[in-house]
Amino acid sequence: MKQDFLDLLDKAREISGVPFSINSGYRCPVHNEAVGSTSKNHVSGRAADIATPDNFRRGAILRGLYLAGFKRIGIADTFIHADNMPLNESAWFY
Repeated sequence: MKQDFLDLLDKAREISGVPFSINSGYRCPVHNEAVGSTSKNHVSGRAADIATPDNFRRGAILRGLYLAGFKRIGIADTFIHADNMPLNESAWFY
């Protein structure tokens, strides 16, 4: 994992005030392909999928991510993806 990503993630966790349970962080290329991903964010060590067990924590995590400076966030029913790849700002739903 890239240190700048981990520092930003820790800042987001601190702001959110809730624990971050990481479902997926770094992925080797073989595993990344096996889970159906074609993106390079997890492979580069600049992404994490954070478990969101309820709406309260989902909101707190989102708030923390945005206030910490994350610009790329994907929202699913059970997790939030955050990465700091040097790409355009983006938000999406799975």
